[in-house]
Amino acid sequence: QVRLVESGGGSVQAGGSLRLSCAASRFPSGRYVMGWFRRPPGKEREGVAAIDSDGSTQYADSVLGRFTISKDNAKSTLYLQMNSLKPEDTAMYYCAADPDPRPWARLQTSSYDYWGQGTQVTVSS
Repeated sequence: QVRLVESGGGSVQAGGSLRLSCAASRFPSGRYVMGWFRRPPGKEREGVAAIDSDGSTQYADSVLGRFTISKDNAKSTLYLQMNSLKPEDTAMYYCAADPDPRPWARLQTSSYDYWGQGTQVTVSS
């Protein structure tokens, strides 16, 4: 079992930055993927960014160049640095863990077994 708790959300003006954190009870053992997802108002949950146990990363096209995913293995904490935020980035953001990773499915919600409760990000124009 992996427990995940997100923090760092809030309200910011367009062009601003936020850093989300996800404290895990532990990272899965062996190979795994940690991911950030979001659910915009009235829309389906979508993949934002993912990072493998070896540090390989993948981003959704909509955030490429603006968001950076990273992790601190010693602290079992996942991060999402979000810069140049846009109103369309407004969403509930979730972190997730996949202990049985498939590289082609890093940004698919169905791949992940463990989820946090989410943290709200609101970007105003």
